[in-house]
Amino acid sequence: MATPQVTFGCNFNADGYWDAAEFARRAEALGFDRITTGEHLMDGNPPRPTVLSIPAMAAAAGATKTLRVMTGIVIVPLYNPVLLAKMISTLDVVSAGRVDFGIGISGQRGTQVEFDAVGVSVRTRGRRTDEMLQVMKRLWTEEHVSHHGRFFDFDDVTLLPGPVQQPHPPIWVSGRSDAAMRRAALLGDGWYPYLFTLRRLKQSNEEITQIAAEAGRDLSGFHWGLNQPTSIMDDPEAAMAQAVENVGQRYVTAERSAEDIAKALCIAGTPEDCVQSVQERIDAGVRDFNLSFLAPDIDGIFQQMETFSRQVIPHFRS
Repeated sequence: MATPQVTFGCNFNADGYWDAAEFARRAEALGFDRITTGEHLMDGNPPRPTVLSIPAMAAAAGATKTLRVMTGIVIVPLYNPVLLAKMISTLDVVSAGRVDFGIGISGQRGTQVEFDAVGVSVRTRGRRTDEMLQVMKRLWTEEHVSHHGRFFDFDDVTLLPGPVQQPHPPIWVSGRSDAAMRRAALLGDGWYPYLFTLRRLKQSNEEITQIAAEAGRDLSGFHWGLNQPTSIMDDPEAAMAQAVENVGQRYVTAERSAEDIAKALCIAGTPEDCVQSVQERIDAGVRDFNLSFLAPDIDGIFQQMETFSRQVIPHFRS
């Protein structure tokens, strides 16, 4: 059986390291297909330092030639749709059509502080996002756009130049909820879950396929993505320890230990272990991986990027 086409990206997510351009150059040189970064206005109490995705990816695009740059994710409901559509089309133009538009609504604990800061009700974030995606598609493909909706109202807006990619940059919908899956199936060009078990991954892909079919929507060319925490080392115990520290301990419950959670949600182990774990996710329907390498500092992340690119990715190239 032919090997399906699989892509690999990596997440620019090292706390205290802000050189998106250098990170992107390294990723491109190592043969990764894309880089991505998430965003928060404020994250934690007290807030930890964070970046916004679009300007970080603009820096990455300017430092590379072929690497795709992905907002992974933009918290859409914090923005105005006209301004956000213009920002994304500008990024697509200056990158010569290399943008993947990853979006979400920020469902994590403590997110209300971000919405309060910009005067948006956190309780409306899903409905606001659905309206925004429909509006933004029109702004990317039409001129003299007028819209009179529940959350946004404007007349005669034309945004030029339009995006390079037609009809617009691919929209990857992130999330974990049924509402997010429905949004991906009906409004997105990709599904981008995170912290999913293999079983949940397979279920979510099947649910999206069913929703789209019931709506008569063709998912040809759809991106079946995954934001995947990854720890790759020659010492499997050390690799798992990083996964437990970075993921397991953060989501530990009374019912499940930190190690059980890390094993269920992370790719962790030797290069051979990682090849097997990637294949399991491909079998569950994933085709586009974005890897969040788990290391205590940027040097450790760069080392894991190199190991993965040399010893794992070649197994999945035709």
